[in-house]
Amino acid sequence: MAADKSRIYETENGTEKERIIIFAAAIDGYTKNHGDYSDKEDVDKSLDELTELLDTAGAVTVGRLVQSRDKIANDLYLGSGKVAELREMISELDATGVCCDDELSPAQLMNLQDALDIKVMDRTMVILDIFASHAGSYEGKLQVELAQLKFRATRLVGMRASLSRLGGGIGTRGPGEKKLEIDRRVIKDRISRLKSELRDVVLQREQQRKQRERSAIPVISIVGYTNAGKSTLLNKITGAGVLSEDKLFATLDPTTRSCQLPGGSKVLFTDTVGFIRKLPHHLIEAFKSTLEEAKYSDIILHVVDISDENIDRNIETVYDILRKLNVDEKSGKPVITVFNKTDCIENRDSLGDIKDLKADRTHYISAQTGEGIEALIMDIEEILRNQKSYIRHTFSYAEAGKTGIIHKYGEVLTEEYLEDGIFIEAYVPRAVLGRLGLDVSDEE
Repeated sequence: MAADKSRIYETENGTEKERIIIFAAAIDGYTKNHGDYSDKEDVDKSLDELTELLDTAGAVTVGRLVQSRDKIANDLYLGSGKVAELREMISELDATGVCCDDELSPAQLMNLQDALDIKVMDRTMVILDIFASHAGSYEGKLQVELAQLKFRATRLVGMRASLSRLGGGIGTRGPGEKKLEIDRRVIKDRISRLKSELRDVVLQREQQRKQRERSAIPVISIVGYTNAGKSTLLNKITGAGVLSEDKLFATLDPTTRSCQLPGGSKVLFTDTVGFIRKLPHHLIEAFKSTLEEAKYSDIILHVVDISDENIDRNIETVYDILRKLNVDEKSGKPVITVFNKTDCIENRDSLGDIKDLKADRTHYISAQTGEGIEALIMDIEEILRNQKSYIRHTFSYAEAGKTGIIHKYGEVLTEEYLEDGIFIEAYVPRAVLGRLGLDVSDEE
């Protein structure tokens, strides 16, 4: 692929961007065994996504190379002829590095560096780098460093030589270049300390979760493929003011915001980290405590970019990661799939043709313009109402404080001040029935 060598790609601070050539192998047998891409067209779509990842990481893609093979080469990933072609492209396009769309083994990484004499990266390294630069919270930074160290611990031999001469750039952020001089024992000790610190953070998260359960405030987890519009939707519903950009993993740290529904009940919306195909295993493990917020929620709000041509594959990726977190149809969590960005669709009559058969309910919205948000909120309110107990009860004036509990956690339909007390008809969470001195049999 040709490129304009005279063009200078600069970052916001004026420094020249890294110029990367991306490459991949289209392997029929490999893809069938791994449930991934099965032909060159699908590989091209995956490389398009890798281009977006590199753009988010601050690099520019100047060329790409795809080889059709029967199987992955154990030594160089690609065949020796394609590696020679890749070396010529590096010279022709004045590239500063190459990036593989799959995760390279330590041996493949080292052999490619020796053969190309240039920085070699893979998709996992790019994703880890983006997470490292976007993590803002203490927990997020711990999670990213743990994932990076686990990844690097198995690749010290392959990464040491190339990274030692980088002087910065993609793949070096996070724990930092000092990790290049430490051995596996020191890394192992650091991993152990990070796990200990994360355990403390997880305990705090569990305490917060238990407190929410005691308060009986419903929690709605927003999940979805990266850049599907989760943060924009959270902002539109709650006015959270979370950063939302047209970039992959624009927001990383989970955000929880409260919102009062039209019926008066209070709910919490939690925005989780975006999913992506080939999400590194170490990241899933490191972010498990964060991602598991969906496991303890009352409703899962699955946001889908309806304008993305890979919509079916993106939907399946989200469900696959949810299954890894034991959040699937067996968990009994109601799933509302929200097809977002309808304002980007010209043929509005075709919207109904796009479905998610695994969802309990579906909505077509635009988080940007607000279209369909009101109907979505009404649906959320109806589902939550079905999870509550319906009560009709008269409380004595000495029990007036209990009506405050109903107003705080429930949905009041009728409230009348009578001679013998306060009559209330409402939907209340089952968890607060005991605090009201009621049970389901007290319904009138």
